[in-house]
Amino acid sequence: MELLATAIDNTNRAIGKVVSWFVLLMVLVQFGVVVARYVFGVGNLWAQESIIYMHGFLFTLAAAYTLSEEGHVRVDIFYREASLRYRAWVDLLGALFLLIPVSIIIVTTSWGYVSTSWRVFESSQEASGIPAVFALKTAIPVMGMLLAAQGVTMVIRSALLLSGRMPTTPKHDVETHMSA
Repeated sequence: MELLATAIDNTNRAIGKVVSWFVLLMVLVQFGVVVARYVFGVGNLWAQESIIYMHGFLFTLAAAYTLSEEGHVRVDIFYREASLRYRAWVDLLGALFLLIPVSIIIVTTSWGYVSTSWRVFESSQEASGIPAVFALKTAIPVMGMLLAAQGVTMVIRSALLLSGRMPTTPKHDVETHMSA
């Protein structure tokens, strides 16, 4: 089971690191758009839309990676100072009753929306825009699948910790210990 959890973590980590480059690319493209517009008086709708695409891909496809790195905002008044067993229970129950069900709802409810977009190869409403709105919309169910998979990892690791089959050290220490 730990191999599955590690495979999911590695997949989400790889996707997250690839799409994180969109931050730099968005800044550079935005800078180019501003310079082209205000220095040369030239506009480029395709470049402007590409920023929206990169932003959408960044936030949808890196959500599971952010979750795996415990980077999401949470109200951790009790969680931060709690024991690892308490945290494992919170993570286990949160993944089983909130994260995985909501992720499944995201996938199932977006499926028709995305498939309709693919069926007509939906493109930008602007004539010179990016002709791939269907690709951008595909990130919605993919995000749900990646988040559900990361939820499975949370369930596995929490169950292993609660059953005593995983060292009771903080997450990053466990990863260091496991890779050594």
